[in-house]
Amino acid sequence: MAVMTGAFFLAAVIAPLFIRYLGRTGFAALALVPAAGLALSLSLAPLMLTGAEVWVESYRWIPALDMSLVFRMDMLSWIFSLLVTSVGALVFLYCARYFDADELRLGRFAGILMAFAGTMYGLIVADEMLLLYIFWEGTTIFSYLLIGQYHSRQQTRRAALQALIVTTAGGLSMLIGVILLGNIFGSGKLSSAVQRGFEPGYHDGLVIAAIILILVGAVSKSALVPFHFWLPGAMAAPTPVSAYLHAAAMVKAGIYLVMRLAPGFSGMPGWHLMLLSLGIATMFIGAWQALKQHDLKLLLAYGTVSQLGFLTIVSAFGSRDLTTAALALLLAHSLFKAALFLIVGIIDHHAGTRDLRKLSGYARCSPLLFALTLISAASMAGLPPTLGFAAKEAVFSTLLADGSKEGVIALIGVTVGSILTVAYSARFVWGAFSVKPGVEPVDAGSDSPLLISSPVLLTALTLIGGFAASSVDRLISPWTSQLPVTGSGQPYHLALWHGLEPALLFSLLIIGLGLVLFAFRTRVRSFQAAMPDGLDFHRGYRWTVSWLESFAAGVTARTQRGSMPFYQGVIYLFAIVTIVIALILNDTWPAEVSFTDSWLQLLIASALIIGAIAAATADKRFAAVVVVGVTGYGMTVFFAHQGAPDLALTQALVETITIVVFVLVLRRLPARIGRSAGRLSPSLRALIGAGFGITMMVVAFVAFSARADASIGDMFPRLAYEIGHGTNVVNVTLVDIRAWDTLGELSVVVAAATGVASFIFVRSREGTLQRIDANRPSVFSRLYRPVEDDLAPAWALADEKESSEERRSAWLLAGRTLSPANRSIMLEVIVRLIFHAVVVFSVYLLFAGHNLPGGGFAAGLVAGLALALRYLAGGRYELAEAAPVDAGKLLGLGLVFAAGTAVGGLLWGSTVFDAAWFDVKIPVIGEIHLGTSLLFDIGVYLIVIGLMLDILRSLGAEVDRHHEVDERRLAESLSTEQARPDTQQLHTLLGRMDDVDVDGGASGGRL
Repeated sequence: MAVMTGAFFLAAVIAPLFIRYLGRTGFAALALVPAAGLALSLSLAPLMLTGAEVWVESYRWIPALDMSLVFRMDMLSWIFSLLVTSVGALVFLYCARYFDADELRLGRFAGILMAFAGTMYGLIVADEMLLLYIFWEGTTIFSYLLIGQYHSRQQTRRAALQALIVTTAGGLSMLIGVILLGNIFGSGKLSSAVQRGFEPGYHDGLVIAAIILILVGAVSKSALVPFHFWLPGAMAAPTPVSAYLHAAAMVKAGIYLVMRLAPGFSGMPGWHLMLLSLGIATMFIGAWQALKQHDLKLLLAYGTVSQLGFLTIVSAFGSRDLTTAALALLLAHSLFKAALFLIVGIIDHHAGTRDLRKLSGYARCSPLLFALTLISAASMAGLPPTLGFAAKEAVFSTLLADGSKEGVIALIGVTVGSILTVAYSARFVWGAFSVKPGVEPVDAGSDSPLLISSPVLLTALTLIGGFAASSVDRLISPWTSQLPVTGSGQPYHLALWHGLEPALLFSLLIIGLGLVLFAFRTRVRSFQAAMPDGLDFHRGYRWTVSWLESFAAGVTARTQRGSMPFYQGVIYLFAIVTIVIALILNDTWPAEVSFTDSWLQLLIASALIIGAIAAATADKRFAAVVVVGVTGYGMTVFFAHQGAPDLALTQALVETITIVVFVLVLRRLPARIGRSAGRLSPSLRALIGAGFGITMMVVAFVAFSARADASIGDMFPRLAYEIGHGTNVVNVTLVDIRAWDTLGELSVVVAAATGVASFIFVRSREGTLQRIDANRPSVFSRLYRPVEDDLAPAWALADEKESSEERRSAWLLAGRTLSPANRSIMLEVIVRLIFHAVVVFSVYLLFAGHNLPGGGFAAGLVAGLALALRYLAGGRYELAEAAPVDAGKLLGLGLVFAAGTAVGGLLWGSTVFDAAWFDVKIPVIGEIHLGTSLLFDIGVYLIVIGLMLDILRSLGAEVDRHHEVDERRLAESLSTEQARPDTQQLHTLLGRMDDVDVDGGASGGRL
């Protein structure tokens, strides 16, 4: 099961390649993946049909928390797996001819659809509740992406965001319930929680609260009232998405969870009240709204809402017979609704409309499609001889036999909802295929065999399931036979014909009344128009979102007043007050205080204090950066003195990188630090800063004496050597002992790099920087080219006729593209001499870091400094020559390396992030000791280099490009037909204007 789940995600990664090389036909090849899942499920049929056998796979995840990756295939999961894989395979086949050959973003769509299928498959086989929740939210995210496939349409974006917000809110509620339930029962396994639910005394207040919170997630995912409005809005997605996610997969996740929990918790107070009331309301509202729709797809969408309410009603009982009826109804609904959605897609594909008022005579030109629709709609309405009829007969029979008060209420609700279901089913067939007076008949066109094959197979299964209802019963009974028995005790069996019985009379009555409603559809429509709208849940959602936006804007306007000193003052004051209160309440104070251990510590501390005061009083930005750097390098000396060479090395590198970044930013800021006229005077700021510093100093003193037990850090040297196979405790901790923390921090680094770049890049940040050979026009054309051509530098000394030999003779290839005022030959020579040595040194730090000072982070910083040197010496074109790679790909590849090692332990039956070590003998070199944690360190190395490259591209090269555009604009504004300033004149003028602050301050203002 884990391998099959992984196969889905692997296929999702390579799906864009299939589409790129095979076109839309690649969907047919991708259909083999869910087909393989179906074959796996069918191979388990002999095991599953016994009813007592369960296939379990368990992988150690976090042993300290007793958490494992547990996959469990029992009879209920097996039935759902048949649906997910079979309908998924048919939908992929359908996509192979549904989309046009030139459809945009088709590879992305294929990958996301495959990933969704994998998350749905993982959801139904996951037994660990947190793992189930991960897959649960995965379906939410992937459905959001699929619904937003046509993201250029505002309606599509709104529908996708609406579905994301609603289902995510329900998922958060479910997460709280899952954690609470796991803590109560002492186990994170869903199967164990349900088993404990059978035991008396476990339906206390906390258990009830946990189950209700979980049910909120199920209700929102399955689009029950009051969350039902997101499902019709999601019809903005392509038709295959509607057929799969919103008919046979995603919306069934909530039903699956109800069926899974019902055997253990259906007797819990509030269970029936919640599910029956919401199910009946949803079934009625969905069917009532379906009768109003003119869009065939929306009609089916509201019909799906109604049917989900129906399924919830029957699934809530958790008894043997009613669960038999619920599973039969689930199978029937998935088959006929998926088929009908696919048929609507074919109609829309050929007729160019889904409006039933504009469709006429489609049955004449496509009798096969009409026959398929008639059978599927008959199953939806509960007409014989379909599987839908057998399922509804089972529902009525079991509800009549139940005899409870809840059963009577459910029977009344189901009856009213089923009458409306017959009416909108007939309306669907009439609207799509009948001949309407005054409407021009549509041309059906020719149906591709690959396009029509999926609805044909689904409809055939619907019809076969009706005639073979007893075989469907044998498929279901191994699961239902294990459930509690209510009523007479005689098990109910599915069959197409049970003779003349009350359930048949109910069916005939419902069919008759439903057809009467359809026959008087004009009067029904007039009655619906005269009725008040009632509660508009979608309008309520929009009002809630608008209110939250207004509230957030109001809070922001009152608190975010644009004054950084004010923000910092509030934060520091709040911190001082809370910390001082904690210190007052503290009972443990140090018996003695040692201010220093050596005179060198005192010297370092003095330098730090002087640097901090100088930074606070500096009036120029560059001077402030320099003295801040002094404090950073002072900490480097302190770490080295205290015997922490790794920390010292990292601190020195980080401080150097920080100064470079500051300098890049300062190029576009005034030279002098502005003086604020805000509420916080300099003396008040100094008082707040001193108070915060003294408070944190006291906290440090108290913290050292507050420890009651031995530090866990004392164990790290032994763990690093015996388990991590390294003597550098710091690096082994980062890549092995606390790899989870490091992976989280790497994810933050990637997000930060993306965020910084998104602020700077006006165009797409994707791709590599332009290299010098790509565009080398003459000086004159560069200086006076149109403003829109912003690719070439404004200043250049090289001519177009410069030979390639002359270019290679330069110390730096792009050095000659710089202005004379910005060029340093000495710097070019030094950088050319040391660049390769610095890169080699970074590689040494990478491989030596496990036992000596270094590691992936420090090595990446050293390589980043090498790139920074190339940029500072030769400009943005030199950076492109030094690193002709996409920074985003480096970040992604590094994250794949780091996260990929997480599953390494699972491959050999151990825990996540459990490292493996092996010795390799290499001739001449000798024996080398390698481990999987090295791969993690390589991932860190690539991410840091990618981050540095992204910073240099955004804060360096992209800012340079903007500045060059400003220069050319200024040149064009000064040039006339009679006279144009030469290069030196323009440079002199720009130099003078750079000394003017457009804000009225000192020099350095942006033009």
